[in-house]
Amino acid sequence: MMSTNKLILFASLLFIGLGLSSCGEDENTVEEYPNWQVKNETYYKNLTDSVKRLIANGNKEWKFFKTWSKDDTIKGKLGDSICVHVLTAGTGSGCPLYNDSVRVHYLGRILPSTSNSAGNVIAQSYYGTYNPKTSIPQTFLVSGLIDGFTTALMNMHIGDRWVVYMPYDLGYGSSASSVPAYSTLIYDITLAAYYRAGSSIPVWSAKPTRWTE
Repeated sequence: MMSTNKLILFASLLFIGLGLSSCGEDENTVEEYPNWQVKNETYYKNLTDSVKRLIANGNKEWKFFKTWSKDDTIKGKLGDSICVHVLTAGTGSGCPLYNDSVRVHYLGRILPSTSNSAGNVIAQSYYGTYNPKTSIPQTFLVSGLIDGFTTALMNMHIGDRWVVYMPYDLGYGSSASSVPAYSTLIYDITLAAYYRAGSSIPVWSAKPTRWTE
């Protein structure tokens, strides 16, 4: 299985040639997100092309999932699917449904920008290195998340740890918010538990050496 360091290198190589810095009208002003739409669209296309070749050659660690909101039988566009790299395959049975609740560990980034070669962190449930024994999972409604995150969760099993690449169509779209418009999102997600709609959700409590329900 590809290590985390190799995964970061793989993603970084896809970004080479896109150019990370650019000057604005004022020569002394450096843009933080220059040509951001083009860079993100190019990155995601290059990624999907590379992953399609890996899958065609028999690689089982990479997958595509079409967004939950569109019919699988209808051919879609590039931005209709998430790209997934499986870091750990869980052993749980079943998958969360749209109206279920989940407990997840996650860390999300955008692509590298002028001042941050690793990509700014936009959301996280833990700090530092992920450790399932000490990290506290966050609880969400599957239906309350961006489409890319929802799509990933609806295909995950308990114990799965995936790096999920979400095109901006399935993320925060073309409107700027706390996340720059047209941003490809890269989320490291681990599904810790899920609960069917209407069922009670137990309190997640700390024990000396592990987190248990």
